[in-house]
Amino acid sequence: MHIMEGFLPWQWCLVWWIIAIPFIVMGVLELRKLLKQDREYLPLLGVCGAFIFILSALKLPSVTGSCSHPTGTGLSVMCFKPYITAVIGFVVLLFQALLLAHGGLSTLGANMVSMAIGGPIVGYLVYKLLKNTSVNIFVTVFCVAAVADIITYVITSFELAVAYPAAVGGIAASFGAFFAIFAITQVPLSILEGLVLALVFKYILELKPDVIEKLGVFSKEQIDKALGTPDAAPKKV
Repeated sequence: MHIMEGFLPWQWCLVWWIIAIPFIVMGVLELRKLLKQDREYLPLLGVCGAFIFILSALKLPSVTGSCSHPTGTGLSVMCFKPYITAVIGFVVLLFQALLLAHGGLSTLGANMVSMAIGGPIVGYLVYKLLKNTSVNIFVTVFCVAAVADIITYVITSFELAVAYPAAVGGIAASFGAFFAIFAITQVPLSILEGLVLALVFKYILELKPDVIEKLGVFSKEQIDKALGTPDAAPKKV
């Protein structure tokens, strides 16, 4: 997913940076507001950042000669919504570009739009769609993580396609070719990421259910039901 330094024409680097910057600004404002309300959220912010950094640094070779990796943005977008997730993603991608040579500075805007903005936004929409339904919490978490992951690669494929349209078939043909390369490894990887995040989220619920409830991620009733606590049992009339 990390588009390397110098791979995109400068015009497209500029376009993706212009799209990304407002999300960073809004995210910083929301983050400052959140921490003024309660600094108890700092440990969870750290967990979200570490989760994104570690998972997105695991570059797995693809049989097609490309590479795939999880994104880890599902947890952050459920807990802190898209703008703050954009800031966390920006910091992660910046450090990866500087320290691990994953991606580049000129292409940081493009990598942000795919992994830190686009994927999380669609994942957040899935979360909002399923949150107040009868769907189990952990199924919701799985869906959010898996969708955010795969959409990241859909957007990356589009970014590459508009920069390098095919001679025959143009952007559409180029998009199909790029996404076909990613999909072989990324579809099963997104499913695996969903399963991992569901397990991680269960651990967080067991450890700090009050923080998840306070953030409004899920209600106390939903959390009790998911954990099977006595309070979740139906009362006899």
